[in-house]
Amino acid sequence: MKNIIKFEELGMFCLSVILFNMLGYSWWLFAALILTPDISMIGYIFNTKIGAALYNVFHNKGLAVLLYLIGTYSFNYYLLIAGIIIFGHSSLDRFLGFGLKYGDAFKHTHLGMIGEKS
Repeated sequence: MKNIIKFEELGMFCLSVILFNMLGYSWWLFAALILTPDISMIGYIFNTKIGAALYNVFHNKGLAVLLYLIGTYSFNYYLLIAGIIIFGHSSLDRFLGFGLKYGDAFKHTHLGMIGEKS
C-alpha cells in the first residue's frame, strides 16, 4: 500500500510538471522555484511548533489548489505558478517520504519518522 501511495504522489508531481509546461514559461523557472516552499523551514529557528506550523502551511496541497484556482479565474499568473509549485513540491516531498510536520520534532511527520524503515 505504501508504494501505491508513493507512486500516486509521483503522479501528482508529474501533473504539476504538465500544468507548468502548459503555461509556456522557461524550464529554468520551474527548476528555480521548485524548492522555494522549503524556505518555510526558517521557522525552526524559533522552535519546533512554529517551524512545523510554517512548514505545513507552505506544504499544504489544499492551499496549492486554492492558489491555482484563484490564479486561474483572476488571470493572476503569480498565484497560478505559486499553486503549481507548492502542489508539485509537496507531492515530490511526500514521494520522497517527507510529510507534514508535527510540532514535537522536525523528523516527526504524518508519514512517520524521517529516516526510519517501516
